[in-house]
Amino acid sequence: MRNLKLLKSLQSSELQGPGSPQCLSLRVDAGTVLVASQYSIAEFNPQTGQVVSEGSLTAEGYLPADGSGCVVGLQDLAELESACLATAGGDVVVFDLDTGRLECVGSVATGLTAMSWSPDEELVIFTTGEETIIMMTKSFEPITEFAIHQDDFGEGKFITVGWGKKETQFHGSEGKEAAQRKAQNVKPAAEWDDRRPRVTWRGDGQVFAVSGVCPWTGARKVRVWNREGVLQATSEPVDGLEQALCWKPSGSLMASTQRHPNKHSVVFMEKNGLLHGDFTLPLRKDQAKVKELLWNNDSKVLGVWLEDLTAGEDGRIDTCVQLWTVANFHWYLKQSLDFGTDPSQAPVCVCWDPERPLRLHLVTRGRTYLAYDWGWTTERSQWTGALDDADVAVIDGDKILVTSFRHSTVPPPMCSFELQLSSPVNQVTFLCQPQRTNQLAAFTANGNIAVYGQDSGGEPEKVANGFRTVTRPLVLQKTFSVAFHQQAPLSLRHLLWLQGDLFMAVGSGLLPTSSALMVLCPGQDADTLSVRCRLEVDGVVISLVRRCSTQSLALQLEDGRIRKLLWDCAELSLEEWRDSSGCLVNFPVPCPQMALCSVDGQECALGLTDRARLFAADVELASNVSSFAVCDDFLVVTTHSHTCRCLRLSALGLKGLQAALARDGGQNDETLRRVERGSRVVTVVSQDMRVVLQMPRGNLETVHHRALVLAQLRQWLDSLRFREAFECMRKLRIDLNLIYDHNPKVFLENTRTFLAQLDSINSINLFLTELREEDTSSSMYPRPEGRPQLRRQAHISGRKKVDVVCDALRGTMEAADPNKFCLSILTAHVKKTTPELEIALQKVHKLRANPPEGDGGVNAEEALKYLLFLVNVNDLYEHSLGTYDFDLVLMVAEKSQKDPKEYLPFLNTLKSLEINYQRYTIDKHLKRYGKALIHLSKSGEEHFPEALQLVKEQKLYSQALRLYPPDGAHYKALSRAYAKHLLDRQQAEQAGLLLWRCGELDGALEAFAAAASWRNAVCVAQQIQMSDDKLALLARDLAGKLSEQRRYTEAAVLLDQYAKDYEEAILVLISGAAWEEALRLIHTHDRADITETDLKPALFEAASAQTFLVEMQAAAFSRHRTRLAVVRQRKEDKARMNVPEDDGPDCADAELYSEASGVTSASEYSHSNSRVSSRSSKNRRKAERKKLSLKEGSPTEERALTYALGEIVTSVDKMRGEPSYARGTVDTFCRFTLLGSGCLFALFAAEEVRALLEALVLFRSDERAEELQLVFQEALRAMEEAVPEVWPQGARGGRAPLMGPSSTANSITASLQQPPPASQQDVEISTPPTMRSAVKWKLDLFETNSPFVFV
Repeated sequence: MRNLKLLKSLQSSELQGPGSPQCLSLRVDAGTVLVASQYSIAEFNPQTGQVVSEGSLTAEGYLPADGSGCVVGLQDLAELESACLATAGGDVVVFDLDTGRLECVGSVATGLTAMSWSPDEELVIFTTGEETIIMMTKSFEPITEFAIHQDDFGEGKFITVGWGKKETQFHGSEGKEAAQRKAQNVKPAAEWDDRRPRVTWRGDGQVFAVSGVCPWTGARKVRVWNREGVLQATSEPVDGLEQALCWKPSGSLMASTQRHPNKHSVVFMEKNGLLHGDFTLPLRKDQAKVKELLWNNDSKVLGVWLEDLTAGEDGRIDTCVQLWTVANFHWYLKQSLDFGTDPSQAPVCVCWDPERPLRLHLVTRGRTYLAYDWGWTTERSQWTGALDDADVAVIDGDKILVTSFRHSTVPPPMCSFELQLSSPVNQVTFLCQPQRTNQLAAFTANGNIAVYGQDSGGEPEKVANGFRTVTRPLVLQKTFSVAFHQQAPLSLRHLLWLQGDLFMAVGSGLLPTSSALMVLCPGQDADTLSVRCRLEVDGVVISLVRRCSTQSLALQLEDGRIRKLLWDCAELSLEEWRDSSGCLVNFPVPCPQMALCSVDGQECALGLTDRARLFAADVELASNVSSFAVCDDFLVVTTHSHTCRCLRLSALGLKGLQAALARDGGQNDETLRRVERGSRVVTVVSQDMRVVLQMPRGNLETVHHRALVLAQLRQWLDSLRFREAFECMRKLRIDLNLIYDHNPKVFLENTRTFLAQLDSINSINLFLTELREEDTSSSMYPRPEGRPQLRRQAHISGRKKVDVVCDALRGTMEAADPNKFCLSILTAHVKKTTPELEIALQKVHKLRANPPEGDGGVNAEEALKYLLFLVNVNDLYEHSLGTYDFDLVLMVAEKSQKDPKEYLPFLNTLKSLEINYQRYTIDKHLKRYGKALIHLSKSGEEHFPEALQLVKEQKLYSQALRLYPPDGAHYKALSRAYAKHLLDRQQAEQAGLLLWRCGELDGALEAFAAAASWRNAVCVAQQIQMSDDKLALLARDLAGKLSEQRRYTEAAVLLDQYAKDYEEAILVLISGAAWEEALRLIHTHDRADITETDLKPALFEAASAQTFLVEMQAAAFSRHRTRLAVVRQRKEDKARMNVPEDDGPDCADAELYSEASGVTSASEYSHSNSRVSSRSSKNRRKAERKKLSLKEGSPTEERALTYALGEIVTSVDKMRGEPSYARGTVDTFCRFTLLGSGCLFALFAAEEVRALLEALVLFRSDERAEELQLVFQEALRAMEEAVPEVWPQGARGGRAPLMGPSSTANSITASLQQPPPASQQDVEISTPPTMRSAVKWKLDLFETNSPFVFV
């Protein structure tokens, strides 16, 4: 639905020279034109009118001096810097453009009738006076010569297999009569036909076609040859075929003209010579002849050069050039250049520019050069209110096809209504006045302006068949003639209808490089528009746009400069376009399509180039835009990546627009929509959320763009217009959860308004059934970038969203009219997270008992039927059974598909039972075992065995104990069963407590003994008055278990006090390194001999082992520390040299470095599907540690070294012992493990160094004590000094603090760019171990100049 809009024109009347022009050729690289006449050839610069070079054809004898000669062809040869021309006398002349010399390169005695060069300028075709074709190379070496008229059809001759007769063949739309139709004799060519051959090349230069007059029939026939001169095909006989012939550059069809008895058509031929479509020219019978047909370079515009056959009353002939385009298989006449009847103004040469597809060049008989530049545009009304009908006007000759997209989408070539004019239309402009933008004005080829407005009648009338007219056609209000002398067609361009009878247009300036802005208004004659004021502009204006909302007017010059036009004053004036900072802004390149809008509160000019580059002033927004439109606050663009983007201008600045158009868009990006390849924006219906797109073949598609829809929905929800939002969301399949998620607080405060606006039970029920916990405002429909985000408030008391909404609406409906909203109230109960089916069923039962009064209520049958629609009938039956109301159960069962033979016996059996046992049976059937146990406990003593069995099966022990008195037999039975259950679960101590409190002392004693709860066991043993021997035996048994658990001090208490074996108790304390407690028992029982035989040897052995252990740890720490420094230095060297390194266990070479390749080389995917992922966090960390390898060169060596150093520091620090306030009996043990290459680690402290030092001093082993203290002190000092080196400050804690008083801009940036840790293990490795420097472990006894006291 695009029109051709004239961007600029160039007129040069200074092509002075002898004779009248006969041929025209373009020098695109130099910007000049070559014109050949019957006397000379000259090169002109149309901008200045100067002659660049000239050569006389008569002086050299190539043409006769009397002017009777004729030039039949002219071609610029850019590669040779020359031009080639052919004369009717048979000479082929080359004109050197640098020297101006003429050289004859060949001559044909019989004369030449045509010359045509191939598109690649490698071959040239000449047609001679003998009706032959001569093919030559670009160096004019003959290739072949053959006759134009041949009897053979060509290589593409159709093959007839001889199946059936002609009478039995299918003849398509012509019907059976075609079988009996006799071949018609074609008529000879028209009298006005010049009988000259026409030669045309296909765009790829592989074939060419020649149209010539057949010597046998006198009619024209088209033949096709290839580059080798081999005939390919001959056209079928076409009656009335005329001389014009032009091959479409895209190669699909050839265009020619055909005269019928009742019409004049442009016909199309395929390469095989068969006709393929046509369209009718708007001409009367024998009105005009078609001199030439001209396809433009991109095959989108067909030029038709017409000339009247008969002279007018003044004896002159009218000439015009028409431009036609096609869409959806319909041909539109877009432009008509009427040159009038003045012979000097008639064109003699017409051609399209080979590089710029929409530039047309003409030379008139009066040696005037004309150049027209067109651009594609869509004429649409541009008001942003609902009163605008979103009209789009399409020019089609003397008709304007108007489609009102607000009311209907009519696919072209159809339309909402047509406007018939008396002359072809060249320009259409809509009124740029608010609330009147549906009115339009048309500028016709005869220089008149027709104004159309809306009919002032009332509402559209209904017709008899039930249809009504949704929009009234525009009516002609006035026709103005323009009092402006037009030296050439289309002297006025860029017509704008400002207001009332005020128009603005652009005309030619005093100089070729200038333009004139003119304000047109009626003068003394009300039907004539005259120039009220005129402003000369230094530059050629290529676009003139106006913004309706602000009445701003801007123009663009051909070099991209933008100027603001001040028109609402006495005199026109121009200002430079500046941004808010006062800087001058222009388009970097010319933009044929231009619009004004507001970006980030600042008025801005948007422009789209022919190369798909979209600019906002001097900022390039995108480079793949095929079309754009501005509507309200949105910019809608289509791209060559087959997307339609819709961006809010007020929320995004220029940088935001650039970023939005550059990214691909996520899954829920509301600004992006995929469209069909080649789609273009036709219009956007303001406040209706519709975008109309046109496909490449011409059909239309209307889409509701998600960005427009959501913006309108958010606006409606903010203004509490729930009904409009609901209807729109329902129609466009937008999730209804957005009504609540958009602003939960506002929705909950306005539930009454919501219900009042919807006023439909079905709509309310639909909203409730669509509810779910997902927050659609952040997941499905997140707000676009640049829009303020609403603060989300957590639901009260942590309640879920569905429950909150259902309760809020249910409460409002119950307060308003519970009878009216009965079904919606039931829906609110059912849709909660935990459906309240029992409550819903009870309300249905109440309706059955108390039917509502009036017409607005719902009876029980309807309510139950609706519940069955929401809930599965079997579930509803089960829940009705759970209400213990058999009437309700029967009511539900009757509506189900259940067989009465199945449920009636079951219900009758239940009715016969005692009430508590009945409910127990129902609850057990429904698997509500907790309620079943409660009812069963009330059923009587005889049902206790059944209750006990239920407790055991469903493990309801705790609940059962609360249902029976503690002093009863049932309570003891339950306790015994519970204790047995706890013993099976390895919870013997809790089982013992249960048995003890219910009097089962023997069982309690066994349970306590199994749990090693020795204090409880001793108490129970004394309570049952166990003998001393059995008590001693029990004590020994418990002591053994405690020793196994490394509870040596407690084991010694049992052996000493209850087993009466103090020697064994002392040995247990010695083995547990409880030196002080062992000394106490030794002196209590006066057994000093044990000190010498057991205590001292064990003490000295522990000191030696501890010293050795600390030395080993210190040596390993030093070795790993040195290696870590080497590894990090190599890593820094690689980073400086930009050498990539594989870091992590999943690299390609991890298998080479691991000691357990089956673990180390496993991928993340395999781990996620292995048993490791199902283990506890402790086991997962253990599995991660297995990936670390201390092998030199391993990818994980640095992490493994850091982890090993941390383990050493932790183990050595634990040897300090507990703080003084926590010291006492410490059950410690020594366990060693190997990591990597055999490094010895102590995972737990062997014993407290402080206690060991004190014991050594006591027994006068000062040397051992001092050695141990010095070794341990040196190890701690070395480790404390190494912590900052091993764990530098930048690597601690994972991420640097983002904000805070100590943060800087660099630190914040670094923290944002720092990648997160790969796992919890990485965090542990990068965190330095904590060393407890406050723990007092040293003895000042060994310090220099220190008294012999402990600290």
